[in-house]
Amino acid sequence: MQSNDERLLGQSPETLLASLPAKVSTPVFERAVSTPMAPAVRDHTGRHLNYTELAAFVRKTQQQLQLMGVHPGDRVLLINENSVPLLISILALSELGAWPVVVNARMAATEIDRIRNHCEPRVVIYLLESAAAASHWSSFAGTQHCEQLELAGSSVGVRHLPVSERSSEQVLSEQGVFTLIYTTGTTGDPKGVMLTHRNMLYVAAVSGALRGLKSDDKIYLVLPVSHVFGISAVFLAALYAGAELIVADRFDPALCFSNFEQLGVSGVFGVPAMFAKLVDHARERGISQADLTQKWPRLRFMYSGGAPLDPAIKEKTERLFGLPLLNGYGMTESAPTISQVRFNEPLANCSVGKALPGMEIRLLGPDGADVAQGEVGELHVRGPNIMLGYYRNPLATAAVIDAQGFLNTGDLVRLDEDGNIHIAGRSKELIIHSGFNVYPPEVEGVISKHPEVLLCAVIGEPVEGNENVLAYVQRTAGSQLDEASLQAFIKPLLTAYKRPSRIEFMEPLPTAPSGKVLKHKLKKESAR
Repeated sequence: MQSNDERLLGQSPETLLASLPAKVSTPVFERAVSTPMAPAVRDHTGRHLNYTELAAFVRKTQQQLQLMGVHPGDRVLLINENSVPLLISILALSELGAWPVVVNARMAATEIDRIRNHCEPRVVIYLLESAAAASHWSSFAGTQHCEQLELAGSSVGVRHLPVSERSSEQVLSEQGVFTLIYTTGTTGDPKGVMLTHRNMLYVAAVSGALRGLKSDDKIYLVLPVSHVFGISAVFLAALYAGAELIVADRFDPALCFSNFEQLGVSGVFGVPAMFAKLVDHARERGISQADLTQKWPRLRFMYSGGAPLDPAIKEKTERLFGLPLLNGYGMTESAPTISQVRFNEPLANCSVGKALPGMEIRLLGPDGADVAQGEVGELHVRGPNIMLGYYRNPLATAAVIDAQGFLNTGDLVRLDEDGNIHIAGRSKELIIHSGFNVYPPEVEGVISKHPEVLLCAVIGEPVEGNENVLAYVQRTAGSQLDEASLQAFIKPLLTAYKRPSRIEFMEPLPTAPSGKVLKHKLKKESAR
């Protein structure tokens, strides 16, 4: 008998894998033949292309890059904000066999320098249509330094850089490497995650099917394409389904509300912080669920990922939109999806759903043995989406992928009786207070229940002989919430050892371009 997942996909995972195209760009050319006039992409400039036009621009850009001397296996650094020209560049590099290294233009210049020095790109392309980004990078992307590349009516700057030739890049290209995505939120040497065409297409095809993506969907792409969630589970998944992408260059709650209504958005993906800010925007302006139902009749699904989902954010979002907020989980090294809640099987809790079909999972204890059913263990996964490795860093690769091909996620999880995964927290973020284990997501979930809390993050604070629970909180607009009031709210909801030793208010909390709270920056703040 077929499983629910196999019935939904219409074929077994093995059959689907065998049917995947060779390159992530291939579905665009297939759609240009099967549905040539169907809308494909549109962005904030008003630029909009159907699949025939998109395929033509991809082919033209591929040819321009070839004339510039870009070869298979070359790295091409794309300093960008979300736009149609960015998507065209990525697809053209896929056709060419070169590797896009997509970096958000809002990243600090020193961080971009580390990435550039590590990956040694053949060229750097500056896709900067906003005034702020263009001003920031003008000294690098000015015409005096750059060759010009025409992309869908825009002229973008291209800088050629010296690059050392390595035979290993040719071998990696033969293994199907599509892109390098550099992990964020760390200091020191960057780690470039090598993801293959097969990794990305597996996630695009399977996660898209389990989300019910259809060719008549209009998907709102506000997540940065420099983040694996944006490039794989949204951008490539939508094109694989033949849907239309509506591309926003940055997240702005008012603009989201306007675009949802005017453009008939049917699906939106975001991090929990994004949904929290949408709810707060609606609260400030007195927007109700009835208002949204009338204005946004096409909106039919919402997905959260990229960071732990607090129960309070899920509840407030669902009450406002009248739709389930479906959760998912993964990491850059898994392209990114490991598990997700199926669109036709919504859950009332904040579980991240079942593992994708075709994936194997293990939950291991500190001794390396399998944990008992229902117990918390460290999650190890194996499947078609697991990275090839870290670029030019075999030691780091060996530290996270074992000889059997299982990736150690570093996350502590438990499985319920239905096989749904529940995230307890990061193993490295586990707080041991007075001998008791404290999982930050549990504490964050309680703090977020307060109506004047917009976002929060909980970290461990080392003290002599112990580790205290420290909470950082961002309040809703106009709130005067103080520590004493919030501690009084928390007290009846958490056991004493789980309660924060202190609460710090910060406006705003530090976040990555994806919207994920950067806890390593909070740890630096607490150490001062």
